[in-house]
Amino acid sequence: MSFVSALPAAPSPEAVAHFSRRLAVETDCTDVAAEMRTGQIDFVLLHVVGTPQAYARRHVPGALHLPHPEITAERMAAWPSDTLFVVYCDGPHCNGADRAALKLAVLGRPVKLMKGGITGWKEQGLPFATGAWPGSLLGA
Repeated sequence: MSFVSALPAAPSPEAVAHFSRRLAVETDCTDVAAEMRTGQIDFVLLHVVGTPQAYARRHVPGALHLPHPEITAERMAAWPSDTLFVVYCDGPHCNGADRAALKLAVLGRPVKLMKGGITGWKEQGLPFATGAWPGSLLGA
C-alpha cells in the first residue's frame, strides 16, 4: 500500500465541508487576476507588507498598500462593512497576509488570503505594477 492510499480518503460529505471551508478563506493568483481583468471587481485587494518604497518597486496591479500593522477599525471604516478584502504578502515564506486576515476577521470584515502572494503571482507569469498608485490589469 502506498503512502498516498495508506490513509483512506475522507467520505465525500467530509471532503465537501473541508474544501468549502478552505475556499471560504482562500483564493489564488489566477482567480484574482481573472476577476481584475474583467473590470468588475467585487473585492478590495490589499498589499499588506513592506514599505511604500517596496510597494512602488513591485505590487499586484490594483492592490492598495495597507501594511498589516496599520489595519485598524478606524482605517477600515473607509469601506462598507460588507466589503470583501483579499490580502497578500511576499509569498509562502511570509505570514503578513495571515496577520492581516486575522486582524480583518477580528474586526468583523470578510476576508480571503491570496495564496502564493507575490511569489505565486510571479510564478503564474502575471504582470506587476510599479509606482505609488495601484495600477490595473485591464488591457493586460
